[in-house]
Order: sequence, then structure tokens, then C-alpha cells
Amino acid sequence: MLPLPGSKLHPWKRCLNNPVILPANSPPVLACGAWLKNTICITHGNEAHVSPLIGNLDNADARLMLEQSVGRLCAELDVQPEVVAHDLHADFYSTFFALRYAAQHGLPVIAVQHHHAHIAAICAEHGLSRPVLGLALDGVGLGTDNAPWGGELLRVDGARFQRLGHLAPLAMPGGDRAATEPWRMAAAVLFQLGRGAEIAQRYPEQPAAQTVATILQRKLNCPNTSSMGRLFDAAAGLLRVNNIQTFEAQAAIQLQELAQAYGHIAPLAAGYKITGNRLLDFSPLLAVLCDCNDASYGAALFHATIAAGLTDWVERSAGTQHITDIALGGGCFHNDFLLRALSEKLTSKGLRVLTAQKMQPDDSAISLGQAWVALQALQQGK
Repeated sequence: MLPLPGSKLHPWKRCLNNPVILPANSPPVLACGAWLKNTICITHGNEAHVSPLIGNLDNADARLMLEQSVGRLCAELDVQPEVVAHDLHADFYSTFFALRYAAQHGLPVIAVQHHHAHIAAICAEHGLSRPVLGLALDGVGLGTDNAPWGGELLRVDGARFQRLGHLAPLAMPGGDRAATEPWRMAAAVLFQLGRGAEIAQRYPEQPAAQTVATILQRKLNCPNTSSMGRLFDAAAGLLRVNNIQTFEAQAAIQLQELAQAYGHIAPLAAGYKITGNRLLDFSPLLAVLCDCNDASYGAALFHATIAAGLTDWVERSAGTQHITDIALGGGCFHNDFLLRALSEKLTSKGLRVLTAQKMQPDDSAISLGQAWVALQALQQGK
């Protein structure tokens, strides 16, 4: 990804001197961001100022920094927010802070679904208020049904969104632990394909392998997710690229590196299924990866087929919805190999691809998206 404009400036100077320009002046909004890669955003006139990266809100220092960042940004801009926006997830510290701040100052609050915010951040950067199709691909975000989402096709119209489709659900054996242990996601694929008896044989080095096979069979602590991030983990686990991650997105990064080294190849014929234009299922691709002994070839095939399936899926909905603007948001779009392949395919179909410009595509842009949704809600409420 190219260096961001103004990236050589001190983070706070960049925040103040290089805002996202909005189409019109609006009331000041405070948006409190997500749990991971947290930032806060304050709008001022026709500008949206996103704070320097605060980080993950799993420790007291980061939480204090969030509070201090709100105070500093309000003081620097000389504004008092009139609306507060936050994530749907009630257990996020950013949500707790937003509700407390709003109560202390007598302000209304707006809850914004995570993937809606991802796409809204792209809309904010491009100043686009008309409806768009949003492809939001990431690790996890709480959906409106309280399930973990992460592979979503949305129609976004300002403050409103509609979930048009999602990736076929895949179990997460052990819950959140599956997000750090790709072999568990691979085990979920094996079980889904009727090959659960192979789990312990394939992963003998994992003491919990037989337990995972059992909990999958009994459906214990195995929430379903539509996450593209977990699909990448499953592929990495099946290809034995990564079984245990030591840092965030390690498996996906390793898979991308292998695919890039191998180069572009044709997608797997009939490597995915689309049901009713709504459900995108890559089970046929995963079934092939189960028996693939060449990790580099498997990684390349995975990327090619994922790009082909996503393009087909988006194109169908674009025709149905009569929308040609396609916004791509979420942490999976750090994968330049996938981003380029998908953008080229969508463009070749006559669709206009919108991507992150000043911001990153990941959760650091969530606060901007929340602020945009809040502003659109205020505008549409008039």
C-alpha cells in the first residue's frame, strides 16, 4: 500500500492538518471506534479528524489514552460534540466510554454495526451519500443478530444498511480461540465436509484435536461465523501453512506471501456456490485444499478462486440493486494480492471500485465510519 498523505508528520499534526473532507458542514460528532486498532473521530464543520492509533482496548493504558485523546481532540478543535457514536458491541470499552460520555454531557447516542462502519468509512473518504454496495471482509464484528460477521455484502445508504448476503457460515470450535489457532478452523472444514474422523489424525501434535472433533460433533462452544478472516485461517490450516498464530493475521499474511510467490493462476472451476444471490459458499474450494500437498499452489488457487467468487457474487447483486459503486472495506483488504485481483475483475465488469485512501481499510477507520453514519442519520432525520 502506498504511504498515506502526510505520513511523515507527527501523528497528532497529521490528525489536525490532514482531515477527511466532508461534503458539507455538519454538527460535531464524537465517534469512539472499535475494540481492535482503536481510534476516535471528531467532526468539525466539513472536516473529520481521526486520532492517532490508540491500539487494542484490552489494557488500562490504551483505555486511558482513548479518554485523553477525546479530551485533547476536543480542545485542539475547540468543539463540544453534540452526538456520540459507538459500536453495537456492548462489552467494548469504547462503547462503555461512549455511553458514559453521552450521559455526562446529556447527548444522544447512535450505535453503528461494525461492517456498516467499514463501508461508511469508504463513503466518507469519497464523499459519497448515494447508495453503494459494500463488500466488508475482516476477522470479526458483531452482527445485528449477535453473531460474529466478517464476510458481508451490504447495501449501504447513508445511515441505513441492508445485509444482502454473507459467506457460508463456518463453525469456530472453541469460540475466540479458533481465531488464533487456524488448525481449529481447518478442523471445522473437515467436519463440515463429513471428514471429522480425520481431525485427530491430521493434527496429532495438537493435544486438543480429539476434543475439537468431539465438540464439533456435539455443537458445543462452536459459534458460526461468516468471517473471511476465519476462511483464510481455515485454508492456512488445511495447507499446513500455519497452525498456531503468534501475531494477528499471521496465517493470512503467510498465505498471501505463498500465493504471490507462486503467481497468478486460473481459479478452480466450480470452486464456489452462490445460493439465491445471497450465500457465497467456498466449500468446493476447501474440499480441494484438504487434499492439496503443494502449499504454494494451494495458496494461489485459494486467492484466485476467492477473487472469482467474490466478483461473481458482487456482480449479481449490483445488477439486482442497480448500483455500480462498490466499496471495499475491512482488514482483509490489507492483502494487496487479493485487492488488486478483485479490483481488476470488478472494474472489468463495468463496476466502480472504491477503496481506502487516507485511512487504512482495517478497524482504525471504524471511528470515521461511525461518524459518517451519525452525520447521515442527522441529515436524513431532518
